[in-house]
Amino acid sequence: MTDHYQVTVVGGGPAGLTTALYTTRLGHDTAVINRGGGRAAMMLDTHNVIGVTEDVSGNEFLATATEQVQEYGADYHQDFVSDVAATDDGFRVTAGDVEVTTDHVVLATGFSDARPDPPLPRTGRGLHWCLHCDAYMFVDQPVYVMGTSDSAAYVAMIMLNFTPDVDLLTRGAEPAWSAETQAMLENHPVDVIHEEIAGLEKREDGWLEAFEFEDGSRREYRGGFPMYGSDYNTDLAESLGVELNDDGTIAVDDHGRTNVDGVYAVGDVTPGHNQIPTAMGEGARCGIGNHYDLRAFPRSIEDIEAEGSVTGGDVPGISDRLRDRAVAHEAHPGREEAAPATDDD
Repeated sequence: MTDHYQVTVVGGGPAGLTTALYTTRLGHDTAVINRGGGRAAMMLDTHNVIGVTEDVSGNEFLATATEQVQEYGADYHQDFVSDVAATDDGFRVTAGDVEVTTDHVVLATGFSDARPDPPLPRTGRGLHWCLHCDAYMFVDQPVYVMGTSDSAAYVAMIMLNFTPDVDLLTRGAEPAWSAETQAMLENHPVDVIHEEIAGLEKREDGWLEAFEFEDGSRREYRGGFPMYGSDYNTDLAESLGVELNDDGTIAVDDHGRTNVDGVYAVGDVTPGHNQIPTAMGEGARCGIGNHYDLRAFPRSIEDIEAEGSVTGGDVPGISDRLRDRAVAHEAHPGREEAAPATDDD
């Protein structure tokens, strides 16, 4: 038996879960299918999310969000979506033993950072992927940036806003940055180190202590940023005929709509800053956009002429399943309170 939903979200990161939260609370039967992992799950600590303390890990953050979405009435499946196919009246989504039909599909599939070759420190303990999230951690600390592109050189110069001790590591590769970027580097106090890394040292707490280079030199670092690009997870989007931007991201409007009716995209797979608060904002707009396109009322004049007036039997425009869940939710003012305990209980 195949379940049917109004919205199916592919991906369970901050953007996808926020989309699902909004669509569910706005009265649309929603499923989330998530393979697990992703950038947010890698975080040892959560930064730049107001109201969430630094000691919350990415997995804890996502687990709480998933629980919230389920409490509102969304279904959650952990599996890898292998296929999304258009049908006569929507889409069929296949993920392992899970198969659903849906009116709308939201692609929150993210991207994968290109990792440099080892030796490398542990992610979150000297290897970091987001300058805007983690630069604050390295004020007045020695920092490296890995890469040979213009982006790598620019990030190295940007880090001078936070620390005077920045090295740009090409790891034996020929620099690919432009002549203009080279001229800028020559006028910033960034050391360009061309030797390949031969080994690393860690502190007792697991943080990076230093890199050892093939020429026998040793340089201390507390952390740094690899800049080797990203691979956007757009296979499902491309199979549906969704347009991509020149940089490989999915082209969307302000509410996550793509060029294919019923297909939306949100989060790191779309243009913009790859930040949790940004992803959550995009998810909120995408959820609202889905609601605009799915809600039953108000019925337009054209629909009234075709279907007639809205009657008491037509409302509310929410499924019985979500209606029951909403009324039973702890935040619902009509929820019956449990009887007070007595001495005999």
